[in-house]
Amino acid sequence: MADSTGFLKHERALPPRRPVDVRILDWKDVYLSRQNGEDAVFPVAAVRQQAARCMDCGIPFCHHGCPLGNLIPEWNDLARRDDWTEAIERLHATNNFPEFTGKLCPAPCEGSCVLNLQESPVTIKQIEWEIIDQAFQRDLVKPVPPQEHTGKQVAVIGSGPAGLAAAQQLTRAGHDVTVFERADRVGGLLRYGIPEFKMEKAVLDRRLDQMRAEGTRFVTGVEVGSGRDGAPTVEQLRADFDAVVLAGGATVGRDLPAPGRELRGIHLAMEYLPFGNRQALGELDEPPIDAHGKHVVIIGGGDTGADCLGTAHRQGALSVTQLEIMPAPPDRRTETNPWPTYPMVMRVSSAHEEGGERLYSVNTERFVGDDEGNLRALLIHDVERVDGRFQKVEGTERELPADLVFLAMGFTGAQREGLVEGLGVELDQRGNVARDVEFMSTVPGVFVAGDMGRGQSLIVWAIAEGRAAAGAVDAWLTGSTTLPRPVTPTAVALR
Repeated sequence: MADSTGFLKHERALPPRRPVDVRILDWKDVYLSRQNGEDAVFPVAAVRQQAARCMDCGIPFCHHGCPLGNLIPEWNDLARRDDWTEAIERLHATNNFPEFTGKLCPAPCEGSCVLNLQESPVTIKQIEWEIIDQAFQRDLVKPVPPQEHTGKQVAVIGSGPAGLAAAQQLTRAGHDVTVFERADRVGGLLRYGIPEFKMEKAVLDRRLDQMRAEGTRFVTGVEVGSGRDGAPTVEQLRADFDAVVLAGGATVGRDLPAPGRELRGIHLAMEYLPFGNRQALGELDEPPIDAHGKHVVIIGGGDTGADCLGTAHRQGALSVTQLEIMPAPPDRRTETNPWPTYPMVMRVSSAHEEGGERLYSVNTERFVGDDEGNLRALLIHDVERVDGRFQKVEGTERELPADLVFLAMGFTGAQREGLVEGLGVELDQRGNVARDVEFMSTVPGVFVAGDMGRGQSLIVWAIAEGRAAAGAVDAWLTGSTTLPRPVTPTAVALR
């Protein structure tokens, strides 16, 4: 086991982020990196010391917080012992893409770590990143092509984390897998939704190289079922493939139909973020939506809002204000949020460190425009909860200057137009594609994985669903499967 007294000898520590005044001048990762010659700042020895804090609990509650079932105490100890070969084997046993979760997952495993009883959990996410980074540096990440081919053709629609996980698992099981992506490059939200400063796209591309070497085929710039630009029709899709996996995500953003919504300068977050990513990647010099020199307001206090915040900083916004209708979270757990549930506490992301103002318990009453139809301000007011409903606090109305507004209030389900309507799959009450216990939609042979079936969720759930759906597809095609199925369609996070 790990050092049984490690948690007593070592304090929780993480790599430092790059200075704010430096990092907002570029789009690179906010963290200091070994690749940039910054190893001395947080060397491998420091990571191994953090891994020694793991207590190898008799009941590892970190497992309960992770839908992938990551073998956390095992690979913590292997990292502590400098055994990166075995560590990556244990990590890959449950997670196709630990580099994605190591950068982007909010780490519910850390929330349920026993040491979080003292609010000082093991740095599980950082150790995970170190293991996969060491594996790539040591050439331990090899293609795993199938030993036999089944001759079955599988189409995966969408190349986000759920689609990629399903595709890799099914390819390795011997099926011929084609991933269709409507954007011009593979990756879904990993490519054009997650900003470069949170995960550089080189991290994505090196994994895609492995998948191509294993035999997965990618087709980009094609919106299946749309009938446009030579895209396969629904009839062609069903005729050419033995099974279909829908992994297109919950892409319908939640709108705010307040008076003045028609004014120029109001955009859904996912209308804005892809342009910022293309700018970061050098694909755009002047993005169509640019925060440079403007007063920006972001409505929504979650991760997507923080992504907009960091992007606006790098574009040179004059000011950025983030609005949230909910009250400010507490600094520590409350009695209604006990360990080992996910701690609903105040968090400061890298983007929040960089500037901007956060306003809580406020609501947008209407958007205010100028004589030419451009946004110039928001009329906002404070709210309070009365009998479970938000009510306006009279006398708190005020104008907030705004040239740009980004709506980052979450997502309401899958896109209906095109493929979903064409296939005739049924939707559930929340607007997601309905599915049975085997991840199959109401149309035989059409399966659903990730946010498209679950609704807006975390990347770790998307990968878990992709893996589980792949097992269901393999069993349906061949009569049995040895692929792991870590979650069911109805599984929920620890509450």
